[in-house]
Amino acid sequence: MDERLKKVLARLQAQCVRREYCLRDIRPKVEKAVAAIEGIDAGKAAEEIVASLLEDRFVDEARYAAAFAREKSSLQGWGPDKIRYMLRVKGIDSQTITAALGEISPEAADKKMFSVLKAKYRTVADCPDARLKLLKYGLGRGYSYDSLKEAVDAVISEAAEEG
Repeated sequence: MDERLKKVLARLQAQCVRREYCLRDIRPKVEKAVAAIEGIDAGKAAEEIVASLLEDRFVDEARYAAAFAREKSSLQGWGPDKIRYMLRVKGIDSQTITAALGEISPEAADKKMFSVLKAKYRTVADCPDARLKLLKYGLGRGYSYDSLKEAVDAVISEAAEEG
């Protein structure tokens, strides 16, 4: 491998150490870095670097999907439907997505859904169609209608008891 390509590879490896990347995210970075080098076949060099990153497990789709699912579920409060959709957009295969979603604790996800709905309810409590707004909000967050029905009713009844 050319010395200039080794430097590009080392820089990309350092980026991959700092955070997870999927193939769809790293490929444009590789192509941009390789395109700046004169006198080489950019397509071939980019494929060589991508192959090296995959072989050395700097880029791992399963690890990326699991980290993405955990982060979006616990920090952002996303439901499984939205996480599944966004991972599909990233080009992750369905088996990997299913495995990643399996790593999310259902109890923790339900607890997060409940807290997200409670926070939203404070902003729509005075609206006559607050239940509908909560349901739409939860669906937009990627939760299933069946799990939302119960959670929305629980949030509203809990607020009524407090209020």
